[in-house]
Amino acid sequence: MTKPRLFAAGAAHMDRRGRVHAAYVAGASNPGTMREEIGGGAFNAMRNAVRHGVAGSLMSLRGGDVAGEAVARAIAAAGIEDRSATFLDRTTPSYTALLDEHGELIAGFADMGLYETGFARQMRRRAIRDAVAAADAVLCDANLPADAVARLARLAGDAPLYAIAISPAKVARLEPSLEHIACLFMNLREARRLTGDAAMTATEAARALRSRGLASGIITDGGRALTGFDARGIFTLSPPHAARIADVTGAGDAIAGVTVAGLMDGMELREAVRRGIAAARLTVESETVVAAYDDETFSATLALVAQARPVA
Repeated sequence: MTKPRLFAAGAAHMDRRGRVHAAYVAGASNPGTMREEIGGGAFNAMRNAVRHGVAGSLMSLRGGDVAGEAVARAIAAAGIEDRSATFLDRTTPSYTALLDEHGELIAGFADMGLYETGFARQMRRRAIRDAVAAADAVLCDANLPADAVARLARLAGDAPLYAIAISPAKVARLEPSLEHIACLFMNLREARRLTGDAAMTATEAARALRSRGLASGIITDGGRALTGFDARGIFTLSPPHAARIADVTGAGDAIAGVTVAGLMDGMELREAVRRGIAAARLTVESETVVAAYDDETFSATLALVAQARPVA
């Protein structure tokens, strides 16, 4: 059986995560542990999608350094076709996160200058145009500048374009292309940034974004209920309580990747998102940004996720 093909454009870079061992003290030295692995929104989501039956190709940007070589090895090891460009005179992007003792984000630092200048130009490459044309669906993250997102939307044509908001600062890049996005994955802060109202509830933000032409969206709010919307209306889904929180990094990417895989398999959004929530729970319980689990573990976790509830 031929697997559905997903083309992704976005981040694949070095992730560094420092976690303090006790209560964080601002302005002071905090004992903790630093870890490094290859991450990035598009890459994390693609690995989750591939784990759930999708054939993937990824276009990212990297430098001609040791970190870039590590990124290339990680993409190959994940079974993803690598369509990335290497800039020999540039540094591979990186993201450094500081986490509290509970695994929640204190602050993040993004060194991603290469992403700002290279993506739109790469969209003009014949190999990339052909890869997008051959895909059944397209995924991007908001590490792409707005002009690159718009160009990718045009290349996608009739194939659905899915997007990951990445951060409140970057989600605005998706705003000019909202009407071309089949589903946007975001958290509540990012949804509020798009609507321009910092006091909106998730339900209010869902209504506002629907009125602005976004076909469907998923709004997460930490460990609280997720809010989604599509042509059928607005719904909520409550995630099951995690046995432990090792690291929240990658949970949103897991929801995006597994939900997209479900949609490409013909699932309705509410059921596809249930699967995404199950993957996110396994991710926050894992020390790695993309959790490793077998089908039995996933099925048992999925059974803990309640059905979606409509919002009047």
